[in-house]
Amino acid sequence: MSSGTNYTPAELGAMIDHTILKADATKEEVLQICREAKQYQFATVCVNPSWVRIASDELKGSGVGITTVVGFPLGATTTASKAAEAKFAIEDGATEIDMVLNIGLMKSGDLEGVQRDVEGVAAAVKGQAILKVILETGLLTDEEKAAASAICKEAGADFVKTSTGFGKGGATVEDIALMRRAVGPDIGVKASGGVRDRETALQMIAAGATRIGASSGIAIVTGGQGEGY
Repeated sequence: MSSGTNYTPAELGAMIDHTILKADATKEEVLQICREAKQYQFATVCVNPSWVRIASDELKGSGVGITTVVGFPLGATTTASKAAEAKFAIEDGATEIDMVLNIGLMKSGDLEGVQRDVEGVAAAVKGQAILKVILETGLLTDEEKAAASAICKEAGADFVKTSTGFGKGGATVEDIALMRRAVGPDIGVKASGGVRDRETALQMIAAGATRIGASSGIAIVTGGQGEGY
């Protein structure tokens, strides 16, 4: 991997989850991001659960993984529901699971409840898929962000992630740095929500991000300006 800002398009592409999570996404739009992901060799596509099997068929043999979301976008479903969603998604071909933290429990100070929730999904996917936990940083205080990040690491998550893209705010350099400090070097940090160009992506990486979630993946690797998630 290149140092500083000297990332090649291929190196940047390998850090991007090429994302389409809007409610009105069509089958053709999902297939299009899969074709783009193959062309640019993105790390994964990120799609809603109902599209996982279609994406899996399209991406077979390409080397591109498939991320899907569970408990999305509020994080307020039960642990059993999140675990079941994850299991079904893996059966359909998902290789990475982005679950939403139980934000209400976090805001209530129920740290044990938050940890049990993550542990339940981590146990369901262990050995089968990478687990990322979306904190929805725009709804948390800095103290809560740090605590949630540490809890996710302890509970067996492989990544902590900033945002759903549907809540308040998105990724910031400050939040990425805070989350990286909280988890140390051993797990990933994913910046998602509002990363639409190369410069912003590089700032996130410099702050400690190891993955970028964006619908603007092509703009990021080609130096253009994207829109949306």
